[in-house]
Amino acid sequence: MLGIAQNSAPLPSAQPDVIDAYLQPLVDNHTIAGAVTLVADRNRIVYLKAAGYRDLASKDPMHANAMFWIASTSKPMTVSAVMMLVDEGKIGLDDPVEKYLPEFKGMMVGPRHPEEQPKEVSPAAPQLVPASHPIRIREILSHTSGLRFHSAAQPGALDTLPLKDQARSFASEPLLFQPGTDYSYSNEGINTAARIIEVVTGIPYEQFMQQHLFAPLGMKDTTFWPNPEQISRIANSYKLDEAARQLKAVQIGQLTYPLNDHAHRFPMPAGGLFSTATDVSIFCRMILNGGVLNGRRYLSQAAIKEMTTQQNSGFGGKSYGLGFGIEKTSFGHGGAFNNAMDIDPAAGRILIFMVQQDGPWGTPAGKEIVPTLERLANESLASAAGK
Repeated sequence: MLGIAQNSAPLPSAQPDVIDAYLQPLVDNHTIAGAVTLVADRNRIVYLKAAGYRDLASKDPMHANAMFWIASTSKPMTVSAVMMLVDEGKIGLDDPVEKYLPEFKGMMVGPRHPEEQPKEVSPAAPQLVPASHPIRIREILSHTSGLRFHSAAQPGALDTLPLKDQARSFASEPLLFQPGTDYSYSNEGINTAARIIEVVTGIPYEQFMQQHLFAPLGMKDTTFWPNPEQISRIANSYKLDEAARQLKAVQIGQLTYPLNDHAHRFPMPAGGLFSTATDVSIFCRMILNGGVLNGRRYLSQAAIKEMTTQQNSGFGGKSYGLGFGIEKTSFGHGGAFNNAMDIDPAAGRILIFMVQQDGPWGTPAGKEIVPTLERLANESLASAAGK
C-alpha cells in the first residue's frame, strides 16, 4: 500500500509499504546509498519517502526534501520551454536552426569521434560532405540532427561556457551523420535549442525558465546554482568500487565546483539542474494533465502530443519524442546518476526516483530498480482506487 505523503489525503493503510520494503534491502546490501521515491497521480502526491543515507560516512539519513543533480532529467524541462515558444508562434519545429543561429549555416557531415566510428565505414570514405539540409529544431530536440554529445571546447565539465559560446563551438564541428537519418543522443542539440530561446526572447535562458516554468509552477528548489542551504541538502554522489564492492563518494565530473559560483558556472540546459522529487513531480503533473496545472495552461495539448510521440523514427533502436524517451505505456527521462522520472498516462501515475549513483549499477538488482518501482506504484495506485 502506498505510504502517506505530505499534503496528501490519507489513503487506506491496511497493507504494508511495499516500496520501502523493496528498497531497504538494497540499502542494506550497498546497492544504493540512499534514495527518495515519489508517486503521484494527476492531482497530488500520494507517496513520498526517503530510504538510506544522504551521506554514508556520517550516516546522515536521506530526507524527502533532499536535493539531487537531476542531470538529463533537465531535458524535458528545457524542451517544454522551447514548446512554449512554438505554441506562441515565435518558432516552428521544422524551422532551420540557422534561421535563429546563423553560425549553423553550411554545416558539413564528417566522421564520428573514434569511439563512435562504425566499424563498417571504409577508410576511403569521404571525410567531409555538405549536410543534405539545414538541421531543424525538431531534429535537435529528438537527437536526429547529427550534433555530437558535446564539443571539443568542453571535454570535461560541461558548464564552463555561456550558451552563446557553446552554440558557436557546436557549429564549428562537423555533424556525425546526415540530419534526420540516424539517432545520436546529443546534449549539444538541447543546448542549441536553449540558445534559440535566448535569441528569440532576448532574455537569458535560465531567466526564461525561472519566469515561465519554475516560479509559476512553484518549483522552488529547481536551480542551476543551489544556494548554501540547498547545497546542505544535496545527496552525496557515489560510485561502485568493483574491486572493493563498496560505494565510494565522488564529485560530479560534468560540473564545476563550487556549485553556487555564478561567475564561472553557466547553465547546462541538457543536464545541469538540481531539484527535489517534489519539484520534479510538479512538472510531471503539468505534463500528465495535458499542459495544465492548478487552472493555468503552460503548454498546448498539441505540444504535449509532439513531445510524447516518437520523433526519431526508431533510429538506434530507441524511441524518443521531443525531450522525452518513449516506452510502451509511458514516457519519461533518466539522468546520468541513475535518477528517473516516468509518466504513465493510462494509469494516471507519476514515478520519481531520486538517487546519486555514478556509472553502471554493477549488479542486476540495481538495473531492476526503476522497472520494479513502476510496477509497485501502478499496483498500489490501482489497489488504492479499488478501496
